[in-house]
This record gives sequence, structure tokens and C-alpha cells, in this order.
Amino acid sequence: MSSSSTLKELSKRDVPDWYNDAKFGIFIHWGAFAIPGFAPRLGSIGEAFAKDYDRAVAMVPYTEWYWNATKVPGTPSAEFHKTHYGDAPYTDFKQPFEEGLKQWDPSAWAEAFRDAGARYVVLVTKHHDGLSLWPSDIANPHEENWSTSRDIVGELAKAVRAAGMRFGVYYSGGIDWTFNRRPMRTLGDFISSTPGGDYPAYAMAQVRELIEKYEPSVLWNDISWPTRSKSLYQLFSDYYSAVPDGVVNDRWVAASVPRELLKIPLVRKLIDRKIKASLRKRSGKESEGIIPPPVPHSDFRTPEYAAFAEIQIKKWEATRGMSHSFGFNRNDTDADYESAETLIHDFIDAVSRNGNLLLNVGPRGTDATIPDEQLKRLKQFGTWLRANGDAIYGTRPWTRSDGETDDGQAVRFTASPGRLNLIFKGPITSKQLLVKNLSIVGTARRLADDSPVTLEAQGADLLLTFASSGSDPIGTAVSISIAAND
Repeated sequence: MSSSSTLKELSKRDVPDWYNDAKFGIFIHWGAFAIPGFAPRLGSIGEAFAKDYDRAVAMVPYTEWYWNATKVPGTPSAEFHKTHYGDAPYTDFKQPFEEGLKQWDPSAWAEAFRDAGARYVVLVTKHHDGLSLWPSDIANPHEENWSTSRDIVGELAKAVRAAGMRFGVYYSGGIDWTFNRRPMRTLGDFISSTPGGDYPAYAMAQVRELIEKYEPSVLWNDISWPTRSKSLYQLFSDYYSAVPDGVVNDRWVAASVPRELLKIPLVRKLIDRKIKASLRKRSGKESEGIIPPPVPHSDFRTPEYAAFAEIQIKKWEATRGMSHSFGFNRNDTDADYESAETLIHDFIDAVSRNGNLLLNVGPRGTDATIPDEQLKRLKQFGTWLRANGDAIYGTRPWTRSDGETDDGQAVRFTASPGRLNLIFKGPITSKQLLVKNLSIVGTARRLADDSPVTLEAQGADLLLTFASSGSDPIGTAVSISIAAND
């Protein structure tokens, strides 16, 4: 079958209901980089590119990019490494990471994720440093013994499924620093660094091994993909045959002539100049994160530390860490983490606009524990979702996502069969609220305590009168469900 024919078949596929219904997943960035656990604390990834573009890739707040950052002289990571580890190679971190695994309890992790209200979990199985977190049968030809002896992927998959959640895998298809060890400074360096030679076959074999061994419900690739479209689309086809209700994300930019041209220094320099100029013009939320470009086939899009402001026809998944890093950062304090209220409000926004949230945890490398600051926020998610989950799980976007009360409080809408859900982004402090430009007749209840809510039309607006007062758990957002009258 030709590449175009395979793509045509792939495009006929609908996103499976389980993924549309799930809404909330947990991402896990964990590996050798969690031993140093260090990155510059200079703001968001978008700010790093805007403020210091010429060495931005080595200045981002992502601790999982530590190895590359240490290769660029004068960066905070290079200085930190010199001070704490001298001239020790990055590969030395594998041994203490595996030593820390002796304390790892995958079932305890799975229980924490389930109690947080997550419906699926995606584990980083190989990040840019190339370390495989399973005893792969595909030997790395450029770094001996560069996979863990303990089957982290398999053990977590078993624990997650036993806790009633779906399991997915992340794979860094576009970057592997064991195959391309050249230091990267600019976005042009980064995009053009996908290895050639023996890497495409290696990456393909590893991803196929992950599919065969673990049958992941989510196949989450990062950055790009090293093979051409034909073999990529065949991979998708084979994956869907193995996992009929599996989903793939949008970061599978296949190898092409234009991407190959980026390997030419002059072309890369011109591209960097254009990107640098473009970044200077960005402002506000759009400057904080990344929205990957659309690709010919994906089940969902993946804005990173970013989100869509309107309902999207295409399914999407916002992904972010709780702080500015995905991987564990030893210097993060509670003040460096986003508040649970902000995280939950962003989650509500995403769901109302046809999105999911893939919220990251970054465990420590030394003892395989999840930091208390992260666990606290997971517990707050669980508390809120136990009270308000009926307005989240299994819902779909309504005709519009955003509303407002007469006193300026934000309201978000989700729809369930025969029901409209209103989620007020903040506590309700009075017995009445007037929602502007909303007309609906039905029976309403407050989800947290199932108390009745009276509805009364006020012209083009809707007056809600509550039988009970006070805010929902953690005072973050209140959900009302209206069963519409026929």
C-alpha cells in the first residue's frame, strides 16, 4: 500500500471514547537526569528562548535536558556539574539511579495517581539522554548497557492497570544524545539534531518493542521522527492493529528534504534568525510554552505549557509540569510550583474546549519518591474531582466554552447526554448568581452535595438560587449540573 493510501486509511479513524472521556492523565519524567536534578530557574521555556536565544536550549528550565546543558561552557548547568561532579561523565548517573530503584514502589505511585482522579498514565521510557527504562533487546550501538536492568516500564504498566487506569509510553524519537553528541544551543540546532545513520532503524525497533511488550494505550512521541512518512504510517497501522483503541500524539514530524537542509550551517543560521525575530514579537501566555505544528496524522494535539483559547474540533491534550520543569529540580520549593487552584482552573478550561490535561510528576532519582509539593497538588485534584467529576469525565464541549456572571466571575460549560454543566471558576459566596447570556430550562443540582439549585430566566440571562452556600472542597471551583427539560 502506498504512503498516501495508508494515510487515507488512518484518517478514517475516530478518537476512541475512552480517551475522549478520560480528561485527566499523569505524565512521568524520571531517569538518570533526576540524580543531578538541576536546571536554571529563569522562568518558562518560552522565556528562555525569548531572552537568551543563542544558547536557549542549554538554558531552559527542564532538568531532563541537563546533559546537553553541561556541554555548553558558562551555563549554570555546566558550572553546577563542574562544582558537584567535576569531570564525571553524565553516564555515571545511571548507577545511582538504579540504586534508588530499590526503594521504588510502583503500586504506591499508581494508587496516588488513581486517587488524584487520573484515568491514564504516560511514562517517559526513553528521553533525550537515550537511557531506556526497560531491559531492551535492542542494544544501543553507541552507549554500552544504556538501559535499566529493572523493567520500570513493565512494572509500572502492571501497577497502573491494576489500579484501573490506562497505561501509555513516551519515546523521544527526534532526539538521542547517545547518537548525536553535538552540543545544542539554538532551536535550529535542536530541530536539526535528529540523528541519521543507524538511529532511524534503532528508534523504529525500540518503539515496536514497546508496542509488542507493553501494548500501550497511548503512543506519545516527542520532537520528531527519524524515518520517512511511509514507514511511519506503517508503524501507526501496525500499532492500531495491536492496540485497536490506542492513540498517537502529534509530534511525529517525519524525516524530509527540508528537515535535512537544516543540517547545513548556513540554512540553520537563517532559520535561527527568523525564529529569534518571531519570538521577540510574542507576548503573554503565547510566549510561555510551545504548540507543535499539525502533522498529517495524529489522534490529538499537544500544546506544552500552553493551551487553546477556544473550542477545538481536533482533540487535544495540554501537557505541563507543576513547576517550570518536567524532571525533578532539587532547587524547587513550594513557591516554584503552580497553585492547585491555577492548575485545576486550567484543567477546567481545557476540558470545556475539547482538551485533556496530562499533568507531570517528576520523581527524585536518589530514592524514587515523588516530592511532597507534587503529591499535595495531586491530592487536591482528587478532592476536587470526587466532588465535581460528573462535570468533567465523559463530557464533551457545549456550543460555547466560556461564560460570565454579572459580577465578572468566569464560567465554563461542558455537556453530558441530556445535561449542561456549569463550572464556576471560584467559590460561590452568595445564594444567588446571575449567568449572562444563558437560557435553559431544567432541573439543576450542585454536584458537591447534590443540593437543588433553582433556575429563573431574567431576560437573556439565567438566575441561579442555591439551597446551600459555601464553596466546594479547596474552594477552587463549583459545578452545577442542569438536566434540560424536553
